Amino acid sequence: MWRKSEDSKAKSSPGASPSSASFAQHREAWREFLRAHWQTPGTAAPQGSAGTPAAVSRDITIKGEISGHGDLFLDGEFEGKIRLASGTFTVGPNARVSAEIDAPKVIIRGEVIGMLKSCERVHIWSTGKLSGDIETRGIVIEDGAVLHSKVVVPQAPVPEVPAGEIDQPAPPTSPEPLRRAKAAGAS
Repeated sequence: MWRKSEDSKAKSSPGASPSSASFAQHREAWREFLRAHWQTPGTAAPQGSAGTPAAVSRDITIKGEISGHGDLFLDGEFEGKIRLASGTFTVGPNARVSAEIDAPKVIIRGEVIGMLKSCERVHIWSTGKLSGDIETRGIVIEDGAVLHSKVVVPQAPVPEVPAGEIDQPAPPTSPEPLRRAKAAGAS
């Protein structure tokens, strides 16, 4: 009967299997991918509770509703509603999303069909496609991006001033009107 040598037994750690080693390698490769591809020019990588955003890979299909706080990277297929109270929602380059989306920041690198509401900014990369209405304070559309949409950019609210608090015009401060008044009184 064949037996492993004592040296090979010592090198392998207890509880480690080839599948757990490949999982660790896959997880590390995924983290590297996110670090390399998540960032938009001039921004830092997102910081979630574990340092990486929640992610849905390209071979995953979800129908339903996603809500929460933090960053979400979706590179698969999704149909439904997405509501993030904070963080960034990123549509990966392989993603196909048909949804009502409400998130502070939205980055589109894949295809999105549906209503999109963003409190801060929408960034459509050159590989992005968006069909549907957008409501946002800021929008970036790179060359090559496809946009079939009505875009609404809400204005900052103007505070209303009660009629009694409206300032009256100030009296003239230049010397010219005073000379005329003196000249009229001297004659």
